[in-house]
Amino acid sequence: MAEHSVNLASLLDKLKALHLHVLASEQWNASRLKLCHNNYVESAKNLIHYLALKCLDIEPLKYDLALISLLNLEMVNSSVLASLTTCIELLENLLLNSSITGKDVSAGISTQGKLYHPTNGNFTINTMRMKACLNRELLLGPLQGSRCTHIMTTIGEEALECETLIADLIKAGTSIIRINCAHGSPESWSEIIRRVKRSSQMLEAPCRILMDLAGPKLRTDNLKPGPCVVKVSAKKNATGKVIFPAQVWLSHKGAGAPPPHLSPDAVLFIDDENFFTVVKVGDTLRFFDARGKKRMLKISRVFHVFSGTGFMAECTRTAYVSSGTELYIKRKKDRLPVGQVVDVPPRESSIRLRVGDLLIISRDSTCGEDNSYGHASGAYRITCSSGYLFDAVKPGERITFDDGKIWGVIKGTTISEIVVSITHAGLRGTKLGSQKSINIPDSNIRFKGVTSKDLVDLEFVKSHADMVGVSFIRDTRDIIVLRQELEERKLQNLGIVLKIETKSGFEKLPLLLLEAMKSSNPLGVMIARGDLAVECGWERLADIQEEILSFCSAAHIPVIWATQVLESLVKSRVPTRAEITDAASGRKASCVMLNKGRHIVEAISTLDNILNSNSRQMKAEVKSLVPSRHLV
Repeated sequence: MAEHSVNLASLLDKLKALHLHVLASEQWNASRLKLCHNNYVESAKNLIHYLALKCLDIEPLKYDLALISLLNLEMVNSSVLASLTTCIELLENLLLNSSITGKDVSAGISTQGKLYHPTNGNFTINTMRMKACLNRELLLGPLQGSRCTHIMTTIGEEALECETLIADLIKAGTSIIRINCAHGSPESWSEIIRRVKRSSQMLEAPCRILMDLAGPKLRTDNLKPGPCVVKVSAKKNATGKVIFPAQVWLSHKGAGAPPPHLSPDAVLFIDDENFFTVVKVGDTLRFFDARGKKRMLKISRVFHVFSGTGFMAECTRTAYVSSGTELYIKRKKDRLPVGQVVDVPPRESSIRLRVGDLLIISRDSTCGEDNSYGHASGAYRITCSSGYLFDAVKPGERITFDDGKIWGVIKGTTISEIVVSITHAGLRGTKLGSQKSINIPDSNIRFKGVTSKDLVDLEFVKSHADMVGVSFIRDTRDIIVLRQELEERKLQNLGIVLKIETKSGFEKLPLLLLEAMKSSNPLGVMIARGDLAVECGWERLADIQEEILSFCSAAHIPVIWATQVLESLVKSRVPTRAEITDAASGRKASCVMLNKGRHIVEAISTLDNILNSNSRQMKAEVKSLVPSRHLV
């Protein structure tokens, strides 16, 4: 008993020393904290308190506190000072009671009642929790119904092809739409936002808009477009027998995309509106494909869409259809032309890189691209118009493409070219296409935080969006430039989302948060796991995202969990087991983001069920193991 009291007294001394250390850190950073906006002063102080804990080795203290089940220092992020003060007062009372009564102190733990009466109401545990909820609501909006987590969905110009897609996204659970300013134009952004606001109003479901500034991201330039041809191919078994014909959607250009519940293998637009009055279900359309091969399309179903009529047709043999292809129906004596295929988009160009291949990155897009295998230079060629890349890299440094799908080592550099040897790619090679990311994890490349394009896009953002995403934040200078631009435009209420996607951004996150807290703008952080994994290493990503969540919890800043969430489900309709558990881990964040894909509506519905399922409800089978209510 005496030995136990001495241990508690020693533990109390350690906690008091830790408490003083936390307060001293606040005093040490007093000048920095004075610069924070009134909205964030308490949160900034709590972040400093948390950093003070992080810089000490408190593992033995954690163990001692766990032994008596008094305090878990892993869970105090959001209210460090209040938690320490409460724990100290509990121990003081336990020691006082044990010295007076001589009873076992462990019995006093559950009978003490409320012992913490803080002198500063700004730092109570409840106040801190309310602060975190308020900051989340200011940035992301209020949660609807019983939902616990927001869902953000990225969409682009493809959303305009289907009149009902945005409404379907909101009905499925989307509460925030993200538009990436790296793609599209102000005209397409305006139309997307108009549809979002209209659908939100019709469904009485609030939906906010986040627009990501492109930032100084390194990307491959556009490759020369491929031929304007679409491949139509039936599904076959191992012996080559057709088991399911290819499904082809036929409609007039003005009729728009097929209904969302259909998943055609190809979409063809017909120029003649009379086509839809002449053709009926059961007809067989004949044509010669781009190779001169005779092929047929059999009309199987008819659908009435917003702006007209559309047909679903079946094709049992592989065909390559190009613009200008004539469709006709064969009659007894002649053939009846019924329409012509138009507006077949060019195929996306790409180069397939294998381990050992050489790739030349050129600054000059006028030098041409000869990517036929075995051409004179012995290397594939792409262009990148960003001068940052050519000014920063050195031979021997690593370089990655397309979020780490392809890795290489820089073999040589000139003022206008970089020679890369490919070291990692798929077994059959990996395709590299237009506008794919480039990362140089070993280089200390210095970007300009807000580009001239970003400033132009910011003019659009200020009158159309609720939040602006800032890409590739690296240090506090980027925040300062952004704040100046926002102040100049009087955008004090525009939400700011700091995208953490570089090693430097992660390592300086506390400083970035404190700098951003100098303005009144609602603030959030996005964990952009694609570039972050490439920059910091795949094996470190799990620990890094937990660290970011902890820092933001201490600062009462909402977090957006992003990149490759349910990606297999979005693309192929079948999720992996790992993706489901990863999505469930997103409950730790305030918002989870999905990227666009063919089955995005279904993925949002699944994610909504995962994030908001009531797993706390006890199953009927388990209730029999619990004592009856009167015994409890």
